[in-house]
Amino acid sequence: MLIAVNAAEGSLVERRTGSLDEALSHLPATAPVTLLIHGYRYAPQADDPFAGLLGPAGWPRRLGFGRGQTGLCIAFCWNGSGTLWQANRRAAEAGHSLARLIRTLRARHDGPLGLLTHSLGARVGLSALPHLGAHDVTRMVLLAGAEFRDTAEAALAGTATEVLNITSRENDGYDVLYENLIAPFSGRRTISTLPSGPRVATLQIDHRGHRHALASLGFPTRPPDRRICHWSSYQRAGLFRLYRRFLLAPQTLPMATLRAALPEGVTPRWSRLRGTFPEGQRFSTP
Repeated sequence: MLIAVNAAEGSLVERRTGSLDEALSHLPATAPVTLLIHGYRYAPQADDPFAGLLGPAGWPRRLGFGRGQTGLCIAFCWNGSGTLWQANRRAAEAGHSLARLIRTLRARHDGPLGLLTHSLGARVGLSALPHLGAHDVTRMVLLAGAEFRDTAEAALAGTATEVLNITSRENDGYDVLYENLIAPFSGRRTISTLPSGPRVATLQIDHRGHRHALASLGFPTRPPDRRICHWSSYQRAGLFRLYRRFLLAPQTLPMATLRAALPEGVTPRWSRLRGTFPEGQRFSTP
């Protein structure tokens, strides 16, 4: 079941995709709820994420919705348009609206609730956590997250939320751009540097050792073929099988199992640009 909700000036507006109340009334007690959150540039009134990325043929289908997957999938659409500074501010504001939506869901449903976010969508998701109960969000997947590590650590402190933090040296340029435009000369770093811990698994998808670990768990993925890419975390074949298991069947992929399989740490920033790359390596556009 897929519905869409817009965050608009502090309010929540259900779109003509189905009623949230009706969806919850038909949702089995243990079924998963998954919220999808887009990043920069998308906006309901401009580049509508529900027309593509978060629509029926986008992430929901790759997670199995519309193909037999049980549960409720919600496309959370917010205004990520304008300058990066404007979108960054609105992402935090959208986090308040997201928290309201999650509280509404939790008032009627106790099953696993997960977030799948990309780029500034990670800021939206993390901004919601301080306004929620410790167990309201079961798991989060942060894809190339545009948020600072210290902010993320503060948001996660005191919660029981488990996090799969997806990073790649392909995203280094975007991380540096965010750091230097949003907090210049501060020394703050994005969540690409967030270390693994008891409730956090940082996965470097362009690292051979990390890819081999995923394959050993039953999630083979394609090797990287780009030097620079902000979208590989959801474009690369094989990754959505991992996200689906992590979010929709958390009991089948314990965090301890994932952490034990993954190598410790990630490679230094810019290491891919300093290395040797196969022919056909290219720069990427969405």
